[in-house]
Amino acid sequence: MPAAEARLERERRTVDAMIRLYCRDHHAGGPALCEGCEALRCYADARLTRCVFKAEKPTCAACPVHCYRPDMREQVKVVMRYAGPRMILSNPALAIRHMIDARREVPEIPRRRRRSESEKT
Repeated sequence: MPAAEARLERERRTVDAMIRLYCRDHHAGGPALCEGCEALRCYADARLTRCVFKAEKPTCAACPVHCYRPDMREQVKVVMRYAGPRMILSNPALAIRHMIDARREVPEIPRRRRRSESEKT
């Protein structure tokens, strides 16, 4: 798996683990996610898929691009504030990698290249 895909896949696993931990402790109580947490997980996955930074993606807390809708962003903040500190016990490898990623330098926002007249036809 190329590095870009591996980095985003690890980010997906981290967000998924955080949402599962939060849901288990607050809603469902079992291995399956409740409807609201499943919707949040799918939304977060879709946002990761469309991330402008790709493999250079910073952690969400350090990201200069707020790609989540305000309501979903608040939900993710609540989940991450709860699950973040608990991840070291439930999933130490992902938690440590996430802490390392949080120390990475935040890249500049990629600029879209405008198509020239010759490329439009």
